[in-house]
Amino acid sequence: MKLEAVDYQSPTAAKDFVESLRQTGFGVLKNHPISKERVSDIYAHWEAFFNSDDKEAFVYSKDTQDGFFPQSVSEVAKGFKKKDIKEYYHYYPWGKCPDSLKQEIHEYYQSTLELARELLNWIEAESPEEVSQHYREPLSNMVKDSEQTLLRILHYPPLKGDEEPDAIRAAAHEDINLITLLPAANEPGLQVKAKDGSWLDVPCDFGNLIVNIGDMLQEASGHYFPSTTHRVINPEGADTSRARISLPLFLHPRPAVVLSDKYTADSYLRERLRELGVV
Repeated sequence: MKLEAVDYQSPTAAKDFVESLRQTGFGVLKNHPISKERVSDIYAHWEAFFNSDDKEAFVYSKDTQDGFFPQSVSEVAKGFKKKDIKEYYHYYPWGKCPDSLKQEIHEYYQSTLELARELLNWIEAESPEEVSQHYREPLSNMVKDSEQTLLRILHYPPLKGDEEPDAIRAAAHEDINLITLLPAANEPGLQVKAKDGSWLDVPCDFGNLIVNIGDMLQEASGHYFPSTTHRVINPEGADTSRARISLPLFLHPRPAVVLSDKYTADSYLRERLRELGVV
């Protein structure tokens, strides 16, 4: 199994992209509409924010889950005991955000959300009839007017050498949502678990857009699309001195959306957040 970037401009882009999602749970796009320059600027501006004391004024709200999450409350992946080596900020259009960063991050949120809806349409159009009949409504409609879609600005700080044994930047996990859109980070480290149990490096050429299936789409498609395990490994050698920034947009349906006979989006999300110890 190998992950290869699909040209967004190609006449067979939708078919090739969805086939990659089907086989690996991941798809990689090049020549897509998200500007490399915009992403680079966001990385720089938010790294400065994480390296400042300003972040302490935006500590997250437990009730709404927006704002800054320090490393002391970082997630513990399901099945693991060590916290991930990361801190992050949850941006929602309705949530708290530093004034100096809000316009830029909001414009990025909206443009990436628009592309995400297009990709959901690709997925639905390329789903076999026996799979698409599971969808209780069009996939792109599931996220319409949703206030749950989350942009997470992730900061993996430089490693100091005193980290807990076996702790890594992001332990092996699956995403909860429908799909995740992630521009290639400023540093490598993202890996996906192959069917044979081996780990594959996800192509991280700056400018690529990485998309992966989440548990909710796996559930909604009757497990046709796999929510594949992935992780972010620690760098080695001189690379340990470099921070890593990434910008995953997690596409969440409206809470009332029916995923399957067993779950609504709300009941599924709450079950997973309890497993993660977040709520």
